[in-house]
Amino acid sequence: MKAIRKFTVRAVLPERLSALEPLAANLRWSWHEPTRRLFERIDPAVWQSVGHDPIALLGEVGRERLDELATDDGYVDEAWRLRDELRSYLDEPRWYQGLEGDKPERIAYFSPEFGIAAALPQYSGGLGILAGDHLKAASDLGVPLVAVGLFYKAGYFSQSISADGWQLESYPTLDPDGLPLSILRNPDRSPVQISLALPGDRTLHARIWQAEVGRVRLLLLDTDIPENTDELRQITDRLYGGGGEHRLLQEILLGIGGVRAVCAWAELTGSSEPQVFHTNEGHAGFLGLERIADLIGEGLLFAEALEVVRAGTVFTTHTPVPAGIDRFDSSLVERYFDTGLLPGVQASDVLALGAETYPGGTAGVFNMAVMGLRLAQRANGVSKLHGRVSRAMFSGLWPGFDVDDVPIGSVTNGVHAPTWTDPLLQDLAERVFGTADTARVDWANYDAVSDFDLWGARSTMRAGLVADARARTARSWRGQNPSGGMPSWIGEILDPDVLTIGFARRVPTYKRLTLMLHDRERLRSLLTDPARPVQIVVAGKSHPADDEGKRLIQELVQFAAEPDVRGRLVFLPDYDIGMAQTLYPGTDVWLNNPLRPLEACGTSGMKAALNGVLNLSILDGWWDEYFDGENGWAIPSSDSSDPEERDRREAEALYDLIEHEIAPRFYDRDQDGLPRRWISSIRHTLAVYSSELSAERMVRQYTEDLYRPAALAEAALSASHFEAGRELAAWRARVVEAWPRVSVSHVESGGVASVPQVGDELHLRAHVELGGLAPEDVSVEAVYGRSGEDGLLVDTAVQALEPTTGSSAAGSATVFTGTVNLARAGGFGYSVRVLPKNALLASPADLGLIAVAH
Repeated sequence: MKAIRKFTVRAVLPERLSALEPLAANLRWSWHEPTRRLFERIDPAVWQSVGHDPIALLGEVGRERLDELATDDGYVDEAWRLRDELRSYLDEPRWYQGLEGDKPERIAYFSPEFGIAAALPQYSGGLGILAGDHLKAASDLGVPLVAVGLFYKAGYFSQSISADGWQLESYPTLDPDGLPLSILRNPDRSPVQISLALPGDRTLHARIWQAEVGRVRLLLLDTDIPENTDELRQITDRLYGGGGEHRLLQEILLGIGGVRAVCAWAELTGSSEPQVFHTNEGHAGFLGLERIADLIGEGLLFAEALEVVRAGTVFTTHTPVPAGIDRFDSSLVERYFDTGLLPGVQASDVLALGAETYPGGTAGVFNMAVMGLRLAQRANGVSKLHGRVSRAMFSGLWPGFDVDDVPIGSVTNGVHAPTWTDPLLQDLAERVFGTADTARVDWANYDAVSDFDLWGARSTMRAGLVADARARTARSWRGQNPSGGMPSWIGEILDPDVLTIGFARRVPTYKRLTLMLHDRERLRSLLTDPARPVQIVVAGKSHPADDEGKRLIQELVQFAAEPDVRGRLVFLPDYDIGMAQTLYPGTDVWLNNPLRPLEACGTSGMKAALNGVLNLSILDGWWDEYFDGENGWAIPSSDSSDPEERDRREAEALYDLIEHEIAPRFYDRDQDGLPRRWISSIRHTLAVYSSELSAERMVRQYTEDLYRPAALAEAALSASHFEAGRELAAWRARVVEAWPRVSVSHVESGGVASVPQVGDELHLRAHVELGGLAPEDVSVEAVYGRSGEDGLLVDTAVQALEPTTGSSAAGSATVFTGTVNLARAGGFGYSVRVLPKNALLASPADLGLIAVAH
């Protein structure tokens, strides 16, 4: 039989139920529990079967049921009340509107994936979920974001497990008409299209799907349209699929096409164009080149346009290892940019931005993260530890600088509390405190919320996970054995009263899915302990091309199938948002055991903590800065250079913590049957970290530390037809040309006694050769601190040195002087350095130039 052409027919609602249409169209339903319950009331069974998707629900429910609801005055009134509440949410001022002072009118947020709801499967893992949470929190705060991504017609992939435990992938095609999306259209109702010139006189066209994420508009570019050749239609086929050229085309479309899509959307809707562009990882880095081309069209030179673009760009890196960065052959990149793709931009200028021209770099390689850093004046990692790792990893871009001075900061990720907090906990907060906002209630108030209340909610969540795991395992069994009977043991896996550990994430090798299997007999004894048993629920996908990751899944699945442990260790296939929303709150302990420091953040543990779950983790990512001894347990990291010995030590530490600390605390009950010590940790975790781990905290920090300064910098360089931008480019060129002649020729010191004491003042005179620059072009600084055993300075501070008047003459050095107070005892050391100085720079290291006294 020939393939059947499929499409989605949307339901026609009775007029009295027309309020359901805007409620279903706006993805706010994915985190607004009253709206979700309104749709569930239509048909709970169908709501469950369609994965809590309102549009799919309305397409499945019969007309008779809709007509019946239209006569239910209570239901109709609730629907219209929630419609009105949604309008208020969209229109009324929120946190951002109350900020005083200058702030950007629009911020564009680019990401290759967005995890917003299971109904819109455009994500693979943590990067996409983080992007989705960023949009939701921005909406709740009123931050004026417009977001840009790609629409992948097969999403990432659906996972199943074969009888022998091997991961199998399938790619069901998505029908966008059946998703909460609409086409961006011109006034004449024709679809808006953007076009990109490609080599070989080809043109790539893309239409633009829109998703409403609360107050945020998400634009998704789609090449599967008749105007493209069959080959070009496949560019947006699947997330992270295809080879190097396919990936390059996706990233050109995301960055360059994405800027064009934002401009088209802004013009059609009368919205302001963005002043700030936020690149979420390097995949979208080409957006800076499109903006440069636009400015060249307004009369700027490439170097001048680059300064303006950098000022308004924020770059977030998520990877802690070079292998996680997209890198392309430079000749391939050159072929795509040596065309009419970006008028006025030379391919050589593009290649220079991504070139690995630093020690350890590879010639002939174009690095997307390197380009992202060179195109952004502000950059950050996603936890404090990851910021330090990133400064070290990219330090080659700032030769001569101490790692701590590399201009990459950090904004620790957060997670969207309304999305990831279980409705049971929200209901408890509503009942006790009068608000479902769990991040803003006083969980430490014993009088308001009792131990019985907390433990009851936590136990119910655990029971919900057990029921869900049994149902998923049964479906998986039926998929493997369509004609076989269901074994009775499947209905008995897991136990709602047993200590439950969760582990769910992508499955690259560094996350060490199978560390728990290092000593199988030790694990078996923990799982089957007659007095204090443990059960573990595991989920995760390996990239389709990662056979080693698939082997790890197979190893765990095969062990979990052994009869004596299959009721205590369960692998749930096809990990997604829907599963996660039951899995996180249903566990008692969340396990994370990556190789430190390879976990950039690890937000799954944050989602668990928002539900009162305790963490058991290597001190990596977010846990490195938030572990306090009461909110969980830290697995000690081994310093062994032998991988097998390291894994052995860390696995033994994991087993010891479970056996001697975690299980005893969980099963230690009082006369009321309550584990009071455990509940104290639950209460502490909720009280201290519900707000701190939230995406609202994260987006506020991005706004204050990055978006507002970037908008001010962009405005300063753009004023008076880019006058300051032109001047900054000219100044940079002059400084770069002169810098080889800049040096600290001599440093004199005095003022301290022969035996220095605390309180003495060290007077410094630094003779600096400026190479033709003026004193105001540079900052001369004394860097001082304790002298470490390796001869390097630690715990450093900086004292500016000022130029002395009349000290400079043709061909002579300029003298800079200053005083350092010896404020503490012990070994002391200092050095003098020279940096470029300009009020329009975001960091003294902005130009990557430094001269140090020798």
